[in-house]
Amino acid sequence: MPMTELLAAADITKALGAFQAPGSFDHKKFFQLVGLKKKTPEEVKKVFKILDADQSGYIEEDELKSVLKGFAPEGRDLSDSETKALLAAGDEDHDGKIGAEEFAKMVAQA
Repeated sequence: MPMTELLAAADITKALGAFQAPGSFDHKKFFQLVGLKKKTPEEVKKVFKILDADQSGYIEEDELKSVLKGFAPEGRDLSDSETKALLAAGDEDHDGKIGAEEFAKMVAQA
């Protein structure tokens, strides 16, 4: 399922544009700009499934690095420090990956 079935293409473009510079990514602001904050828990779960590229049930560090590309192909890779910060923000049980519930909580806190 393409991300544009869940989120407006214009919102995705706007959100990606706000964080083009390396080191500028802020997940809370991104989730708000892209419109994810306004979505139902079921819609947030669908976004999680899209970002979980290998369908393991978790978003691992390598998937987090390319999380912006999950929203649109023209998204950039996150820097190592941005990736680690995003993982730290969402990985409540410190297992090195973000599960669906952890992702939902991270979005809700944005």
